[in-house]
Parts: sequence; C-alpha cells; structure tokens
Amino acid sequence: MSSQSTFYLLIPTLVSTTRLLKGKEGAMCEEEKEKEKEEEEEEEKEEEEEEEEKEEEKEKEKEEKEKEKEKEEEEKEKEKEKEEEEEEEEE
Repeated sequence: MSSQSTFYLLIPTLVSTTRLLKGKEGAMCEEEKEKEKEEEEEEEKEEEEEEEEKEEEKEKEKEEKEKEKEKEEEEKEKEKEKEEEEEEEEE
C-alpha cells in the first residue's frame, strides 16, 4: 500500500514538473523565434542597404557619364571655335 500511496502522491509533482518543463521549452521556443525574427530583420536591412548602395553607384556612374559628355561637347565647341577663328584669319 505504501508504494501505491507514494505513487499517487508523486503524480501531481510529476504533472507540475512536466508543465514547468513544457513552459520552459515554450519560452525557449519563443526566444528562438524572436531571435530568428531579429536575424531576418537584420538581413532585410542589409539587403536594403546593399540595394541602396547599388542605386547610388548607378546614379554616380550616370552623373560621371553626363559630365564626360558635357566635357566632350565643350571640347568640340572649342575646336569648332578655333577652326572658325583660323578660317577667319586665313581670309
């Protein structure tokens, strides 16, 4: 009888212990989920930053090309002016 009574006395303890363990596991799972969410957010931020950097680089390249074109046009105009001046001098 004594072994049966001890067993029945242990049941509530076992139940409460398993509930506690499940609760800890649940809390750990929630922590892990939060960490995963944070990591995903960080990855998304990094990707956005990389995209922004790429866009900025493209814009810079476009600006540089435009500047080069402007310089070339200015040089062409100067050459034309020089040629015109030379022609005027020859005449």
